[in-house]
Amino acid sequence: MKTKNIIILGVAAVLMSGCKSLYGTYERPEVKKDNVVRDPVSGVGYLNAANDTTGFGNLPWRSVFTDAQLQVLIERTLANNPDLLNAALNIDMAEQQLKAAKLAFLPSVVFSPQGTISGFGQSAVNKTYSLPLSASWNVDLFGNLLSQKRSSQMALLAARDYQLAVTTNLICNVANLYYTLLMLDRQLQIVTDMEKLTKETWDMMKLQMQLGRARSTSVQSAEASYYHVQTQGADIRRQIREVENSLSLLMGEPAHGISRGTLENQSLPANFSGGLGIGLLANRPDVHANEMALAQCFYDVETARSRFYPSLTISPTGAFTNSSGGIVNPGKILWSIVGQLTQPIFMKGQLKAGLRVAEDQYKKAYNTWQNSILKAGSEVSNALVQYNSSVETSQLEQKQIDVLKKNVEHTTLLYKQSGSSYLEVITAQQQLLNAEISKVQDDFSKLQAIVNLYYALGGGTK
Repeated sequence: MKTKNIIILGVAAVLMSGCKSLYGTYERPEVKKDNVVRDPVSGVGYLNAANDTTGFGNLPWRSVFTDAQLQVLIERTLANNPDLLNAALNIDMAEQQLKAAKLAFLPSVVFSPQGTISGFGQSAVNKTYSLPLSASWNVDLFGNLLSQKRSSQMALLAARDYQLAVTTNLICNVANLYYTLLMLDRQLQIVTDMEKLTKETWDMMKLQMQLGRARSTSVQSAEASYYHVQTQGADIRRQIREVENSLSLLMGEPAHGISRGTLENQSLPANFSGGLGIGLLANRPDVHANEMALAQCFYDVETARSRFYPSLTISPTGAFTNSSGGIVNPGKILWSIVGQLTQPIFMKGQLKAGLRVAEDQYKKAYNTWQNSILKAGSEVSNALVQYNSSVETSQLEQKQIDVLKKNVEHTTLLYKQSGSSYLEVITAQQQLLNAEISKVQDDFSKLQAIVNLYYALGGGTK
């Protein structure tokens, strides 16, 4: 008898020692998070805590995008976009799954009343009934239900992070499309002005030919230049329609025109200097969602391990019945309690395979999380480089435009005085047009860089 007790205590000790890993909680593993953002100026060093820009990323979107018409478009998008509506439904589904995981700790109860009417030959009919109430309770000895509940909690957090990520992405996409429209409007205005200038040049050369001061080739070149500018205008108008259609789709509305301001009147924050890896971990909802997916896989591994241990089920049953072997009708309560302990012994490798799959999924989730941190740092780096480059390029192009405007005036004046060729006039006009178009693109690129940086830093959504 003493030997039997020793064996029982030894088995219990082994089982309890193995339970420590089944009741563990998720702890963030080591991950590469330092030096993930390059210095946007030198390109050699990395940004440090002194140059943290997480404050910019935490600004509410209304403080960043102050254009009243843009704010209306963003609000309509957040109210109607199908992806965001689906994200809200994903949260609701995750909440229901978590609720079910919490209720799994309670016993299940079933009420199944039964009635029987029987007889034999001419004998009296025998009527019996039973009102059974049965329950089943899975005692969570080794953390199977606990790990499933914690996994559902992480899934809920990941779903909420996904909703925030979709919201931030939509806000920034609407802003980028809105600024694209402003850029195209400005380019169309420049092309329209240049169309008038090339028409005047064409008319001037026709007059010069009538006076015998120019050849037909100069008139033909001026006419071709005029048509070329018109084709640029037609292409820009096409792009405007396409961007308006894309913006309408984001808002969950039929394609329509978009009310908007002007590129010159836009004012975005420029009070930032860099980014920080640890800040990205705190701000980026997609990065946090990937970590929650990692935590969910951690608890899935614990669930897979718990299946190797025995499960204990307690099933009490009670019934009020008039049945007593068909002799009398006692109308008494019958009850019973059954306890069942199930220990897996040979499951054809299914439990080991399930654990291996869960562990591999954890490793995949870790790799995805690590890569999302590096990707976030790369996006911050790219946005900062884009902003600095656009500012520098725009300033240089403005100087170029000032020179080219003088060049157009001088070559036109000299042509009238037979001091320059028609090719110089047409070339000067085309160079001016290209420079003005490029400057507008760089002004837009500067706005786009700020939007992209705001997204890369997590983008406040309040």
